[in-house]
Amino acid sequence: MPSNRPNVLFVMTDQQRFDTISALGNSHVHTPNLDRLVERGVSCTNAYSSAPICVPARHNVRTGCEPIHTGFMGNDKRSAEHLEERCGPFLARAMSERGYRTFGIGKFHAHPPDIDLGYDRQLDGNDYAEEYGVDRAVDRGRTAAMNMLPQTCPLPPEDRKMSWIADRAVTELERDGLDPYFGLVSFSKPHPGWNPSAPFDELYNPDAVPDAIREDRELDHLDEKVPAQNYHFWRSRDDDTADSTIRTIRAHYYGLVTQLDREIGRILDAVAARDDAENTLVCFFSDHGELLGDHHGWGKSSFFEASTRVPFLLSWPDELPAGERCDDLVSLTDLFGIATRAAGDPEFRDGVDVVGSIVGDAEPRKRLFGYHETPHETPQFTIPPNFTMMVREGDWKYVYAVNGGREQLFNTAQDPHETADRLPDSPDVAARLRRAAIRRLETHGATDYLENGSLTEIPYRRLDMGRYLSDAYPASPAAAEESDR
Repeated sequence: MPSNRPNVLFVMTDQQRFDTISALGNSHVHTPNLDRLVERGVSCTNAYSSAPICVPARHNVRTGCEPIHTGFMGNDKRSAEHLEERCGPFLARAMSERGYRTFGIGKFHAHPPDIDLGYDRQLDGNDYAEEYGVDRAVDRGRTAAMNMLPQTCPLPPEDRKMSWIADRAVTELERDGLDPYFGLVSFSKPHPGWNPSAPFDELYNPDAVPDAIREDRELDHLDEKVPAQNYHFWRSRDDDTADSTIRTIRAHYYGLVTQLDREIGRILDAVAARDDAENTLVCFFSDHGELLGDHHGWGKSSFFEASTRVPFLLSWPDELPAGERCDDLVSLTDLFGIATRAAGDPEFRDGVDVVGSIVGDAEPRKRLFGYHETPHETPQFTIPPNFTMMVREGDWKYVYAVNGGREQLFNTAQDPHETADRLPDSPDVAARLRRAAIRRLETHGATDYLENGSLTEIPYRRLDMGRYLSDAYPASPAAAEESDR
């Protein structure tokens, strides 16, 4: 291995939209530390989560394999212990095998909870709870009941889990040692509840934040999972949330982003304080986005940009240019190759060589695929098949849903807000991307989604995806696991 191998630090957030970084064009949000990363490196402005929901996105990162390969396309609580046999060593173990000291801190969202993810040192939310004496069960019940409403956390910033995660990351970065480090620092915000601490809860004026994109409800709800999620959160499929409530939620969401930015800044300061700061590759990204009222919807799992497109920043002063934008199609799946290439022993698996395409010695991705399916069995409900698939190519995005055989086509350059379905005037483009989707599924042997050489279609059915808290059932395990102080 090269003697001057860089450190590699992944900083991950949960449910952070791609358009929440001031330096990349959102003047309504204050993110001075993410702006530092933008100025210090390369911003990948067309980066996507291949499965825009928590569990499969994290499996993308740790395996370097697409959701259709891992078999996880929704928040399935199945054991992931078989994934190393299927995909190869998890990323942390792969980096350890390459001579790296490894640590992981924060949210991992893998099952079973004690799964060995390959880190030399691994700290999660249970460690935070034990250290602070938190009765997490009581706290979960309180937040789950009003998960999507704007609220204020009574804890000061320094007592929040996000601060604890940053504290532990700084400790790891201050450790001495000859081996380079690979670290994952994984925050569980700005995932709801929308509960920044003071003063971040009043940092933004709701009347000054951008309105949600809400035009054609029929177009917005062509993917049945969007109205189903609305009912899951609000008991209303149509989402008639008042504009004033939406703006207040957005102000609180921005407050969480800025509170997170404060903690990320402390981590970046610890990186900068080391002698090897210039030879440290920092990757910042999120697992997926959040509709936040756009398209008459909330949450994730759809393939609208607000849900599936993510922030993705790379900073490596010794090797990468500063202050540049890269509009290549990039995926969370590529992070495995980014880390292992930096380690001097590249392994790209289902990803592409992003660093190589930036410096000019590799070809960028020509087409990107996305997949999602809500698990059919939950503690409360049986959900019918609802597989959806996205194909991104150039400026075009094609989306197909087996539920009703519904499809949509958007031109993301001409229509960045995705308010005009281009299927009627561009059927040739849709046909080409549909064929690409079929070939992709055939390549991975995903025959459940194919029928007679075409994409599977089932009669349209409304979905009932349950709710975090109901009269009949306690807070679901998913709601409990994803809540955060």
